[in-house]
Amino acid sequence: MDLVRRPDLRAIAAEAARQWLDFTDPAARHRRRTERARRGVFVWSVLAVLSTVAIAYGNWVFLTALLVTGALAVRSAVKLRRLNAMTPPPPRRLLPAKTSVAREPLHRLQRAEASLHDLLEQLSARGSGVTVDEVSVAQARQTAAQAASALHQLGQRIVAVERARDAAPAGQRQELTEAIRQLRAQLDEGIESYGGLIAAAGKAVAARDSGVAGAQAALTDATDRLAGMASALRELNGT
Repeated sequence: MDLVRRPDLRAIAAEAARQWLDFTDPAARHRRRTERARRGVFVWSVLAVLSTVAIAYGNWVFLTALLVTGALAVRSAVKLRRLNAMTPPPPRRLLPAKTSVAREPLHRLQRAEASLHDLLEQLSARGSGVTVDEVSVAQARQTAAQAASALHQLGQRIVAVERARDAAPAGQRQELTEAIRQLRAQLDEGIESYGGLIAAAGKAVAARDSGVAGAQAALTDATDRLAGMASALRELNGT
């Protein structure tokens, strides 16, 4: 008698969580909007060209179609240009289970990523009144992305060691528990360094039109420190 294979409820729940995250993720939403605008430019441009060809052959009934499709093509192109000029928000990642010691710091990191994104957007906005050059803002954004990626990888290492500890014989769990504690300390230290860049960016935004000196130097210094931390983490993660 064949046994009916029971569905893997954990796998189903994980897939549902992943799909919901992709649907609500601001970065994924930005990609979808950009792709829709790109398709709109292509489709309306093709229809406008076809309408022009039809008019060239004396089918003036297509004049209205040309005006409509041309206007829609221009609107889609303007929207696409605006979306391409925007910096996509940081991707939202699935957090570990509530039982993991990595969940709380990674949750803090996600909030920190969103805060830094908003601050750097204000610093890079035209007419912001902030005396921080575009190169420094771009370097801060790139360094922050690299650091966040390394910190999330460190969080995944913690999860992997936690699984190994739970499956290990009782006599060997203490050593793995100590390893988890050390990795958690490194994760906390890295997120604190990430927060230093947020503080520097916040001070730069607060300094707009106030004549406060040092915003450029503070942002550069915080970026350099975070870059050093990210490099150390990449070596630790073996990437």
